[in-house]
Amino acid sequence: MLAIARKRKVALLRALPFFFALLLVSFTSQAQQLIVPTTDSLTDDSTQSGQQQEPDFIVPSRPTLSNPAEFQRAGVLQIEYGYDGSFHNLDSSTQQTAPIALRFAAARRLLLELDLDTVNSQKDSTGMREAGVGDTTIGIQGVAVKETEEHPALAFAYYFKLPTASEAKGLGSGRVDHKIIALVSKTIKQTDIDFNAAYLIVGREGETGWVTGGQMALAFSQNFKRNYSLQGELSGQTKDDAQPVGLFALGALAYKVNRRLVLDSGMRFGLTHNAPRIGVFAGLTVGVADLYRKRK
Repeated sequence: MLAIARKRKVALLRALPFFFALLLVSFTSQAQQLIVPTTDSLTDDSTQSGQQQEPDFIVPSRPTLSNPAEFQRAGVLQIEYGYDGSFHNLDSSTQQTAPIALRFAAARRLLLELDLDTVNSQKDSTGMREAGVGDTTIGIQGVAVKETEEHPALAFAYYFKLPTASEAKGLGSGRVDHKIIALVSKTIKQTDIDFNAAYLIVGREGETGWVTGGQMALAFSQNFKRNYSLQGELSGQTKDDAQPVGLFALGALAYKVNRRLVLDSGMRFGLTHNAPRIGVFAGLTVGVADLYRKRK
């Protein structure tokens, strides 16, 4: 009976990407109606929010672990790139990555994402260094409820990791991982609040099967004059994912150069004994193009 249950679980996990791909096709087929709303839909949105609000051209998801429930304007391709270094880890003295994220708003309520560590470099306590390409993550996010003055925005997302990092070099587990997330966001005056809760399904290293865990993150972003914002976040997880196991505090400063470019930098601190003691990061978010913009 135990073996049958395990087989059913494996079959279910393998079917998850196909299920969400089917969901993606369904959303995409309705994208035009979502992108160019009719008079009825505008009236409905106006009734819910009091007024029609156009999303920002870009909405950065970095540098915090949590993502906002709502994202950039429909049709906009947004690229995020940066440097992330973790120091004084338990299993390696340093780990440095150069993550890139491509986030495309396929519709007002549908986001597609592709993440890749273009460089993953690790050095252990003996001074031995291994480097290569990191893992690849593919995700889809759908907004269930848009934010209004009365209530926050609510969204759900699903990500699965493709093991493109070298298992032989110790840069990855060599297993497929899954993550299901609930995202809640609310803006109060000049403060943006994002809360994410995730269920992690992580492939076992060196053996078959999966183990499960949880991840939570609460972030605050305070906007100031001259396009500066100060960000803070408290996050934690029970299994390795984008961050190692442990509890973390993050502080960052962001500067909005214009509507297409945002710069950020900051530090991350491990609050538990098994977390890397310190991390530093810097990066940028660029709005590449509005692919749905009509040519004149």
